[in-house]
Amino acid sequence: MEEQRELTLLETWRGIAYSSEKSQQDSNRFWAHYFTLEQGIYEKILANPDEVVTGTVKELAEKYGVELLIMVGFLDGINESLKQENPIEEMTEDTVVNLGYDKEILYKNMVECKADWLYNLEAWNDLIPEERRKELYKEQKSSHTVVKGAKIGRNDPCPCGSGKKYKHCCGR
Repeated sequence: MEEQRELTLLETWRGIAYSSEKSQQDSNRFWAHYFTLEQGIYEKILANPDEVVTGTVKELAEKYGVELLIMVGFLDGINESLKQENPIEEMTEDTVVNLGYDKEILYKNMVECKADWLYNLEAWNDLIPEERRKELYKEQKSSHTVVKGAKIGRNDPCPCGSGKKYKHCCGR
């Protein structure tokens, strides 16, 4: 008989957060609650940009007044915006984590996620000048825009540099 392994904190969080067994209404309620708590954590973190917050997952949950799994969800969301990513896949409540974020990457990732309740927080006014925020917003939005190059004619030289006509080279 195979021994079943225990789920990691991250797997537990994702199982709850992305459960297909919840009704749409329950899912909406869950995320509305989560986003409110997430916003509160970001307000505190952005208010002290020079403080690099570290501690165990459990300590940070207590520091920000949220349940352990909410903190796991927060860590999952912010991880790609950190200067040094945390080991979220295998973390336990006693894993020491670090919230040292790159403010421009964090801002762009919030725009990417369409998290206007986060990238419009007042605290950004003191962190990144408005002009720069507009540039970052535009960069992020245009990063998914597909720009088609000029069409290559059949008799044009092949862009691969072979010297052959396109139709006899890469255009086959």
